[in-house]
Amino acid sequence: MAENKSILIRQMMPEDLDQALDLSVTEGWNQTMKDWRLLLDNPQNVCIVAEKDNRVAGTATALNHGNKVAWIGMVLVDKLLRGQGAGKMLLESIIERLNDVPSVKLDATPAGEPLYRKLGFADEYKIFRMTCNNHLFKPENFSTHGLLPVTKDSLADILALDRIAFGTDRSYLLENLLTHYPEKAYQVKTSGKTEGFILGRDGSRFNYIGPVIASSTKEARDLISKVLGSLNSQPIALDVTEDKTDLIQWLESIGFIKQRHFIRMYLKSNHWPGRKENQYLISGPEFG
Repeated sequence: MAENKSILIRQMMPEDLDQALDLSVTEGWNQTMKDWRLLLDNPQNVCIVAEKDNRVAGTATALNHGNKVAWIGMVLVDKLLRGQGAGKMLLESIIERLNDVPSVKLDATPAGEPLYRKLGFADEYKIFRMTCNNHLFKPENFSTHGLLPVTKDSLADILALDRIAFGTDRSYLLENLLTHYPEKAYQVKTSGKTEGFILGRDGSRFNYIGPVIASSTKEARDLISKVLGSLNSQPIALDVTEDKTDLIQWLESIGFIKQRHFIRMYLKSNHWPGRKENQYLISGPEFG
């Protein structure tokens, strides 16, 4: 498709955020202004817009994880502009701006997957979006032993564990989540050692739970149960990796429903995949 010269691709500015949020809300996505600011406020991230007729008609962002992995997300195009090449222009531009980052990754929707393949992205694995409305959690076989709130004093242990499990440093993201949503942050300790943790955030449509890093399904269930207990009668969304079949079955047994899937994909290299066996819930397709 030829380049559309009426569309300008440029860096996102703070004054664009209201229009960017309008795009995600119109699309029915769950992001809040805090999510958009998290992406824009870090100068190591890349955030761009497609401008047409002096308005923001598309967006794309890339969250920098430790200068090793850049996570593309928030690829949005106004419905009135679709089919005119804006999405391809945004992706080609952001990939070019990430030329110095060794690995570029994203979580693709089925609709976006064909374009990502054409741009050279390869599959890693599948992730399921699961939701539950008006959740009433009844804790069964739920242990609180070793479960403690995550504090700033314990954050270093969480970050060290996450670097191993996720594959690279994402301290900017995790510190931000803890600062803004401490009520959703817990860790599990055994003999004084941090073995797993959970973080989460508010959303425009759902409370979002994730990431969850754990050494076993039981630990993951206990961490998730702890947060669910504080969110009774509230809508909840999470994204679980496909290999966690026991966790998926448990979530379905307490009222969660699979809504759709994402395909985790990578471009250039996948040198920092982390330990998939310890990754139970991701932090969201926009964050990794």
